[in-house]
Amino acid sequence: MAELVLITRQGCCLCEGLEEKLIALAQAFTRLDVDGDPQLLARFDLEVPVLLLRQDGLERVLPRVSPRLGPAQLRSWLTGQGVA
Repeated sequence: MAELVLITRQGCCLCEGLEEKLIALAQAFTRLDVDGDPQLLARFDLEVPVLLLRQDGLERVLPRVSPRLGPAQLRSWLTGQGVA
């Protein structure tokens, strides 16, 4: 089963916007704060928000999501990325 992970930062308006859209879509995801983990910070410091797809022991960084996508467009985009 695939797990969607949102790498975010407190106070980031882009992060908050993406998180709100995922919640509105009732999309299951795990939220991780980039500043709470030194490895995440080193890897994604200025990249947030980042979506990761974890499946079968592998992790794939998804392409950057446009903040202009509406909920229906985001659902379609997620489906295209293999997120069920």
